[in-house]
Amino acid sequence: MDSFKVSDKETKVVIGDFLEMGHAENIIAMFKQDSSLFAWTGELLHDERFVVRLGLVLVFEELAALKHKEIRLAIPALAPLLAAGIPAYVRGEAVTILGIIGTIEALRLLRPLKNDADPQVREIVEDILAAKPKS
Repeated sequence: MDSFKVSDKETKVVIGDFLEMGHAENIIAMFKQDSSLFAWTGELLHDERFVVRLGLVLVFEELAALKHKEIRLAIPALAPLLAAGIPAYVRGEAVTILGIIGTIEALRLLRPLKNDADPQVREIVEDILAAKPKS
């Protein structure tokens, strides 16, 4: 029997579509099964559909609640999204997910954004850092 291979591009589309349909539990299962998907987090946050970005935040909240150890693998994919040229809504979602990850490395990336040009990004950063213990 021939094996069927789905491209990364197709898989990313499926992830976005499933999140849009409210099937976060399926995406959580995928991330738990395949830790390489964490590297796609940054790309997935560029989706223009708000519900997809919100669904991705939900996925990370659930994985954090489950204490999924691989969650930190998303940090390298999120770090570039903190740059000034990235749209504020994407930076804000990246900040939110880094706050959910909550490791020393993730929180260290947030500190410079206390002075971000966007007031909403600054507020998200301030809320996260106020809720986390100093490290």
